[in-house]
Amino acid sequence: MGCNRTKEAAVIDPAEENNVILTQLENHGFHLKYIINTHGHTDHIGGNKMLKEKFSARLLIHRLDEAMLIDSQKNLSFYTGISVQSPPADDYLEEGKNIKVGSLDILVIHTPGHSPGSVSLKVDKKIFTGDTLFANGIGRTDLPGGSLSEINHSIKEKLMVLDSSCEILPGHGPSSTLKREIENNPWLH
Repeated sequence: MGCNRTKEAAVIDPAEENNVILTQLENHGFHLKYIINTHGHTDHIGGNKMLKEKFSARLLIHRLDEAMLIDSQKNLSFYTGISVQSPPADDYLEEGKNIKVGSLDILVIHTPGHSPGSVSLKVDKKIFTGDTLFANGIGRTDLPGGSLSEINHSIKEKLMVLDSSCEILPGHGPSSTLKREIENNPWLH
């Protein structure tokens, strides 16, 4: 996501090292200011190292998932046979913190349950939900640090109280709206 006026950008959850992100940044003339991880699992941090090496961007994650950046067992990459290690965090995402990317304000909402440090990021009427809330689903809670009661609390008390017309952009799968999920998501009833 980027600000067309200032050309500052943030990348959320770079899954792997590839040139797609680099091409998008270049095509739009963006300068990468932040690399933001909604949580520390391997499929959300795999591109951190490449982006950090190419740009002077600051790497942000919630403190409770910080250890996942550098520990392949905690980020679950060890179990895939391809160990992923990210550079360490430059700063931390905290509940209620606002991150400025040009004229954009990114509000951090701590939404534990998929992992202890899972966060969602609200930008205007869009919410990047990571692996907390999906279209017609919720994130896994059977991985280390996961909790069904915590993810349910996060969704119902922190996300569902927001404007129902907000679009959700999950870490996997199609986008949706809060309204659609409130009405149709089987995990929320």
